[in-house]
Order: sequence, then C-alpha cells, then structure tokens
Amino acid sequence: MSHYTPTDLTRVRRIAQRASYDQATVHAIVDHAWICHIAFSLDGQSHCIPTAHWRVDEAIHIHGSNGSRLLRALATGIPACVCITHLDGLVLARSAFHHSMNYRSAMVYGRFAPLPAAERSASLDAFMDKLEPGRRAQVRMPDANELAATTVLALPIIEAVAKIRQGPPEDDEADLSLPVWAGVWPLETRLGEPIPHHASTALA
Repeated sequence: MSHYTPTDLTRVRRIAQRASYDQATVHAIVDHAWICHIAFSLDGQSHCIPTAHWRVDEAIHIHGSNGSRLLRALATGIPACVCITHLDGLVLARSAFHHSMNYRSAMVYGRFAPLPAAERSASLDAFMDKLEPGRRAQVRMPDANELAATTVLALPIIEAVAKIRQGPPEDDEADLSLPVWAGVWPLETRLGEPIPHHASTALA
C-alpha cells in the first residue's frame, strides 16, 4: 500500500490541495516527531494528551505506566485521533489577512490495542533506537519487573492523512506594491549542546 484511502474522517475539505494520502509522507511526519497529541473522549469528557511515540512498521506505538489514565483508557479500544505537527516557518504577508504558517501535519484515526507481552521488549528497543541509535547497547535495559509495569499500545495506521503548507505568502496582486517586507521566517527544532550528568552529583 503506497497511499491511504480517504475516508469521511480523513478527507480534507478546507484547502484540499494541501492534503496528502501518500504513505511515505505520513510515515516521514510521524518518524520526525518526538511527541504526538492523542485526543479521545472518556465518560463524556474530551481529552487531548501529549506523549512520546514511535513507529514500528505500519503502527504508532506509545508506552507508559500501567496506572496511566491515558494508557488505561486507550487500552479499552475507544476511538482515538493522533495528531502530529511540525511548524516550519512563519509566513509574513503584505496584508494581515494572508499571514500564515508553513507546516507538516498528520492525523491518524483508529483504536489502540495492548501489545502482546512477547512483542513489548522489541517495541521498546525500537523506541530506544529512535532516541539515539546504538544507545541500548550501552545502557541497562528494562528488567522483568520494569517490563511488567509498562504498558505498550499500538495503533494501526489505516485511516491517515497529511496536510502540508510550503512556500511564500499568497498576497493579492493589489498588495504586491505595498512597502512592507514579506516572506518566510524559518523555524527549526534542533538538538543543543549535550549537558552531562555525573553520578557524584546524583548521589549528593
């Protein structure tokens, strides 16, 4: 499958030309993000909770304590929506009306399910590899008790759509001669200088 089939939930109606149902595009947006937001309804109350995520093949995985309200609610199979957004730039136009933002976003609808215990360790290995490839060969990995205290859920990526805006402002022709700067102010997320943590400090 190279494209997701649009559904009533994923069909983009507002500025539909920005929509993409391409599998590789959705995967790239999911993989490039550290955090997703998960929306769901529980006992008549809407919730939207951020959490770390990673992708294994054609599924989004999340994890947490067995006591987590988010994990316990989603494990029951209630409908959920996962939303991921990368903000790439502020689009400054010559008119207030045409200011915008450049972004890459993805929405995935579906139901989470608990990962079988036999698959939990491999999934968490994939999460470590996302954080820093090769690091799990250096650190102490979870023991049996830690694994037993951790829930891992998976959401199959079946109903999914990406929406992307790129490029300069779209000013009206009549505004192009206005004496005001217009263009894109790029934004980026990057790793800073690592801050070491020394064992002697932790034990002090």
